[in-house]
Amino acid sequence: MNNLKRLGEQKFAISPFRQYFDDWLLNVKQALSEFEAGQAVSVDEEFAKEREQTLAKVENELAEMKREEETLEPCVKELADTNHFLVELDADYAAKTRETGTRRNTEINRLTANVQNLEAELERVKALKTSFIGGLSKKAKAQKIEETTSKLETAKAKLEKTIETFRLEQDKLHDGYEKKKQETIAKVQALEKEIEKLETDKSQNARHNASEALVKTVKALLERQPKQPTEPAE
Repeated sequence: MNNLKRLGEQKFAISPFRQYFDDWLLNVKQALSEFEAGQAVSVDEEFAKEREQTLAKVENELAEMKREEETLEPCVKELADTNHFLVELDADYAAKTRETGTRRNTEINRLTANVQNLEAELERVKALKTSFIGGLSKKAKAQKIEETTSKLETAKAKLEKTIETFRLEQDKLHDGYEKKKQETIAKVQALEKEIEKLETDKSQNARHNASEALVKTVKALLERQPKQPTEPAE
C-alpha cells in the first residue's frame, strides 16, 4: 500500500510526460504482483475484478494523454516557424518602407525642383519689360505668362498627386503589414496556449486516483481475509 501511495504521488520531471507512463504502469503492476504473491493473502475474484477495472481505466486514460501529447508536439515546430515568420514580416515591411521612402523622396525632389524652376521662370517673365520697338510686346508677354502659369499649375498638380499616390501606397503597405502581423500574433498566441498543455502533467490526477482506488481494493481484500485462529492461553 505504501508503494501504491508513493506511485500515486509521483511527479514527472519534464515534458513529454508520456515518456514516463509505461514505467509507471509497470511499477504499479509490480507492486500488485508482489502483494498477490505473498503468503499472507489469498486473492479472490472480487479483488481481481476491481484491480483489472482500475488498471484498464488508468491505462486508457494514459493512452489518450499519449495521443494528445503526440498531436500537440508539432505545434512546437509550428510556433517556432510562426515566430520566425513574424521576424521576417517586420524586416520585409521595414525594407519596403525604406524603398518606398527612397522612391518618394527622389520623385518629390524632382517634381519640387521643377515647380521651383517654373516659379522662378514665371517671376522672370513677369519682370520682362515690354516695348513696341524691337522688344517684347505686351501680348507676347501675357501669352508667355499664361503659358508658364499653366505649366506651373500642371507641375503643382502633378506634385500633389504624386505625394497623394505615395501616401496611399504607404498606407496600403502599412495596412497589409498590420493585418498580417495581427493574424500572425493571434496564431502565435493560440499555439502558445496549446503548447501550455504540453507543459502540464495532466496524468497526475488520473494516476493519483488509480493508486487510491488500488489501495482501497487492497484494504478491502485484507478485510475479507479469514481470521487466523488465536492460540489458547495456557
